[in-house]
Amino acid sequence: MPRIPDSVELRPGAANSPVILHIPHSARAIPPHVRSDMQLDDRQLARELDHITDAHTAALAETAAGLSAIRPWQFVNRLSRLVVDPERFPDEREEMRAVGMGAVYTRTTHRTPLRPADFDPTALLDGYFHPYARAMADVVADRLRATGRAVIIDVHSYPTARLPYELHGDGSRPSICLGADDFHTPPALLARALRNFGDFGGVATNSPFAGTYVPLDFYGTEPRVTALMVEIRRDNYMTEPGGPAGPGLAVLAAALAALIAELR
Repeated sequence: MPRIPDSVELRPGAANSPVILHIPHSARAIPPHVRSDMQLDDRQLARELDHITDAHTAALAETAAGLSAIRPWQFVNRLSRLVVDPERFPDEREEMRAVGMGAVYTRTTHRTPLRPADFDPTALLDGYFHPYARAMADVVADRLRATGRAVIIDVHSYPTARLPYELHGDGSRPSICLGADDFHTPPALLARALRNFGDFGGVATNSPFAGTYVPLDFYGTEPRVTALMVEIRRDNYMTEPGGPAGPGLAVLAAALAALIAELR
């Protein structure tokens, strides 16, 4: 079993399942020593968490896993993405650094200060980002050894209305956005997702968000690691921003479970 840091919950799946549901942005928890560096008061922080958190996506993934005959693995971030965002590049490759939202955010969703502009991210990268990345890479390697392949389904949500931080928010905002990568998302995987999510009032590929998460150990080099991002517009399953989940969550979980069933 891979070594998992305290910041991550690994929910084991079936020994013969290649599927890993990756849930990086569902949590709101922020350790006190990380909170102390933030320039928001408690009310402002709570509002920011409402906007930036992919609320209920961990519950959605767990519901889908429970519906699956061959249970997928789940890799769930226990901490808010305001601690570190594990899906960003940790260096100059990350385009979101332009709006202060690289691996360690210095700006909020509304482009107001979150941390000082000259904040040194080294401690957070060493303490959280790199251990998370190592653990995810180990889980992928474990699935490769066990099944000969790994299929990462990256589960996210996004707001109905564009937020100021979005660099590419001018396009359509469909009920479901599927993020695909030229190397890691084979046409058959994308076609299956388009079919399984086709009843939700509009599905688009790479709009308004593009690409999907693959650990850097395998990115662009290991074709046995395939991946797809599923971005769900929040009005499909919850009250925005940051409100409770509704009946749409169960319907979406069933669609995700149907996709998982085709990937065994």
